[in-house]
Amino acid sequence: DLEEIHSVSAFLRCAAEENRRLWHLAGPAIFTSLAQYSLGAITQVAAGHLTTLELDAVSTENSVVAGLAFGIMYGMGSALETLCGQAYGAKKLPMLGVYLQRSWLLLTATAVCMLPLYLFATPILRFFHQDDQIAVMAGRFSLYMVPQLFAYALNFPIQKFLQAQSIVLPSAYISTATLVLHLLLSWVVVYKVGLGLLGASLVLSLSWWVIVVAQFAYIIMSPMCRRTWTGFTIKAFSGLPEFLKLSAASAVMLCLETWYY
Repeated sequence: DLEEIHSVSAFLRCAAEENRRLWHLAGPAIFTSLAQYSLGAITQVAAGHLTTLELDAVSTENSVVAGLAFGIMYGMGSALETLCGQAYGAKKLPMLGVYLQRSWLLLTATAVCMLPLYLFATPILRFFHQDDQIAVMAGRFSLYMVPQLFAYALNFPIQKFLQAQSIVLPSAYISTATLVLHLLLSWVVVYKVGLGLLGASLVLSLSWWVIVVAQFAYIIMSPMCRRTWTGFTIKAFSGLPEFLKLSAASAVMLCLETWYY
């Protein structure tokens, strides 16, 4: 879609135009990822101002339990990049909403299957010879973070649904506002109210759900999504096995990357 290149100057013009288009989409998407990653980082920093044991517990839960869940959920949600991109290019716009709902169904079912990882985090960590005190505290924190698991299941498909339509700024704005809110609430609940680790977990889960609700509200209300989101439909329950194959393959790749990390 750019001019034919016959000279170095033409190449430089095309490269500059392509770079501008790339950063118009990638910049907000990168910032969204950074803002959402910082939610857990802020909670971990807040725990570090309590005790060393609580810092170890939050770090272990973030890296092992939530880290695994994040990798699987993000990987499965990334299947929408292919499906929604194809549907959008083929002008089959209502199918984007159908794919989004199918992804929600599969990821929510996956979250239910992953519940034992959260519920039995303490014996699992002990099995891998984690320090007993850290295992107990991390297991308690994992129980508090179950709502975050289900927020993952809804959030990542929403983001891919929007990105397939080149809608990236709303997620960036929402994530930035939530990050500021999360910072303020963490300070108030953890330090001023004195809820400690429980308060930190409640604020973190709340922040992820604020992102989910705000993004879904944008999808419902925005004219830009009027043709791609036509409401809930029974079609979402069809074609799930094929959808699962694509989602599972994507999840395996990103899950392995998470564990390498």
